Amino acid sequence: MLEKALLGSKKYYTLLAALLGLFGIGFLTYLYQLNVGLGITGMSRDVSWGFYIAQFTYFVGVAASAVMVVLPYYLHDYKAFGKITILGEFLAIGAVIMCITFVTVDLGQPMRLANLLFHPSPNSILFWDILVLNGYLFLNLIIGWTTLSAEHRQVKYARWVKPLIYLSIPWAVSIHTVTAFIYAGLPGRHLWLTAIMAARFLTSAFAAGPAILLILIFILRKYANFDVGGKRPIQTLAKVITYAMIINVFFYLLEFFTAFYSQIPGHMHSLEYLFFGSHGHYAMVPWMWFSVLLSIIALVLLLVPQFRQNEKLLLPALILIVLATWIDKGLALTTGGFIPNPFDRVTEYTPTIPEIVISLGIYGLGFFIITVLYKIVVSIRKEA
Repeated sequence: MLEKALLGSKKYYTLLAALLGLFGIGFLTYLYQLNVGLGITGMSRDVSWGFYIAQFTYFVGVAASAVMVVLPYYLHDYKAFGKITILGEFLAIGAVIMCITFVTVDLGQPMRLANLLFHPSPNSILFWDILVLNGYLFLNLIIGWTTLSAEHRQVKYARWVKPLIYLSIPWAVSIHTVTAFIYAGLPGRHLWLTAIMAARFLTSAFAAGPAILLILIFILRKYANFDVGGKRPIQTLAKVITYAMIINVFFYLLEFFTAFYSQIPGHMHSLEYLFFGSHGHYAMVPWMWFSVLLSIIALVLLLVPQFRQNEKLLLPALILIVLATWIDKGLALTTGGFIPNPFDRVTEYTPTIPEIVISLGIYGLGFFIITVLYKIVVSIRKEA
């Protein structure tokens, strides 16, 4: 089936070339970082996790969100998701590869990954996170490719795939839960020290991931003439996004109540810095209130049925959801946990140009893989 990815229009080849070019620029910048060191990034002694780990955190959620189409289709036989499920699984593959790459570039020296093989430490949450991420990647590769191959041959997939499908559902939840434990397991960081961190991660993931999936579906429908079965699956997934985003906002408000009603300084300081500024530092304040504004507008568009059912309004709402959740989890959450430091001093963090270029290169790699996989799916579906 791989030969399907080699045949396409000029627009398809142009997109692949652009994504490869983006990856190439990012890779060359990474070679510069590898030679010079992490000193070219905006990270410091006080903010030791930056843009790379923030993107890793965000895309783990995107990968985990595939369960929102896999579970209804395979467990509840929801036929409307028949054409969407494989797209969700292949989106998860690209997202996990991006996650692993973000962790690799954040290590500074990639050979340190060998320590996971030669010196595994079950007491380390990072060890378990890498384990579940790679396991989830292989599960989606096997399930997605096997089911698509069976569809290509117009036969039912083999019985041995079914247990893997059932296993992938709790495994999807586990990858983002373990990622949340990396944060919540650090007692010195009050912004992350919350029992609902994993729940917050999952709800934001179940809003952002399906939103990205629907955006990609709209792109496929416009440029590849690929239909996923009418409006029903799109509207069902839009409702899932709506409920997930409502719960995500509710959980965030719970954090505010706990911090400010209890008046515990440690819990208040990071939220104060993010939303109101601290010690004369206000770098994150515009971003956070912009995220709040985007969330409100998106929820209005999604909650009113007339707006949600109008795809000219649904698409902007999905984009707003992605932007709002990215600002929260892909920008503010990671650095906000380090600011202020335990001595109540503020060392602000700003991603440097090399960091952003390397991250864009990883985006290029991930979406190149997703584009190729989606091209295979579209070609096989059109043949059928």
